Amino acid sequence: MVERIWTAALVVIGDEILSGRTQDKNIAQLATWLNAQGIRLAEVRVVADVQASIVEAVNQLRARNDYLFTTGGIGPTHDDITVDAIAAALGVGVVIHPRARAALEAYYETRGGLTEARLRMARVPEGADLIPNRMSGAPGIRVGDTLFVLAGVPHIAAQMLDALTGELKGGKPLVSHTVGCWVPESEIADLLSAVERAHDGVTIGSYPFFREGRVGANFVIRATDQAVVDACAVALIAGLGDAGREAVDGGI
Repeated sequence: MVERIWTAALVVIGDEILSGRTQDKNIAQLATWLNAQGIRLAEVRVVADVQASIVEAVNQLRARNDYLFTTGGIGPTHDDITVDAIAAALGVGVVIHPRARAALEAYYETRGGLTEARLRMARVPEGADLIPNRMSGAPGIRVGDTLFVLAGVPHIAAQMLDALTGELKGGKPLVSHTVGCWVPESEIADLLSAVERAHDGVTIGSYPFFREGRVGANFVIRATDQAVVDACAVALIAGLGDAGREAVDGGI
């Protein structure tokens, strides 16, 4: 029986990411969290603060993955258009969520009150629910069990992911083992391919580097079965030895 692989996609929204002013940290954070839920991050798209671009990305990526996440564009300013774009993609209107409004009123009670700008953070696509945010009061948004709209600020997005832990259906988490070697990856490409083919369910990623005036690579073995990963690592280390190369178990 072939084990089902659950996948997710991420739409990173924001001109500041595309301009280079802000370096995205949510991709790695989400990928790590998803793996613990038994879900694989299959693709990521970075789009500008343009509604048509967001709508296109949301509809394309949610159509071919089990889950879709977005980060960014749910703040109080005029260029925070993610909610409007998600609503347009779903063909629904935008409403003020009463629980979001109440949470924001409580948070801003001693911080100047709930202004019109701040009230924008209570807007959701019609029919959506909330993802709690203990950091700043402004919640994330979930549409059913498959679409999740998160903040762009990494530590706030992390709080929202924590609130979703255990909520999503998934398979077995991936486990990994790293083997390093001072060798150009091109010289052992055939070995990597042969070892991978000999172990069902395994993928081997090759990550070359140049350090200390030498070329090397780390080989990351991934699968959902720890025993298979360990057996593959043993085989790879042996194969490198047979080729006259010294493997570094755990990576370089």
